Amino acid sequence: MPSVPVLANSGAMNQFIGAFEVTSTLNGHVYHCSFSHIWNAIATRHSDTIDAKFVVDGEGRIVGLAHTAFVEFRAKAGRDLSDREASFVAAEFLRERLEEEDERPLYDVPHDEVKRLIELVGIK
Repeated sequence: MPSVPVLANSGAMNQFIGAFEVTSTLNGHVYHCSFSHIWNAIATRHSDTIDAKFVVDGEGRIVGLAHTAFVEFRAKAGRDLSDREASFVAAEFLRERLEEEDERPLYDVPHDEVKRLIELVGIK
């Protein structure tokens, strides 16, 4: 099977994604975002998700990615998504929400949306 590029889990987890800004398309507000960490929420909040924590304008935000999409990705790609790759998927979802000023403490991202984001980010 040919080798596929993978965003490896090297370095400190909070450095997987550098700080970034998102500008609201509605009023021009600039959100200041940083990635904190990712964890399996199946055990911690009894949710069938992989959770990614971000700090947005000083407030914690959780993006819960449907675990079933990770399982489907593994079956199709023959490998697991790395934590770093999952953090990029979560960051893209957060960016899309903040552009629309959809601010929440917790976002649950359904299976099909996670699949769409994996493709959008370009993960194979």
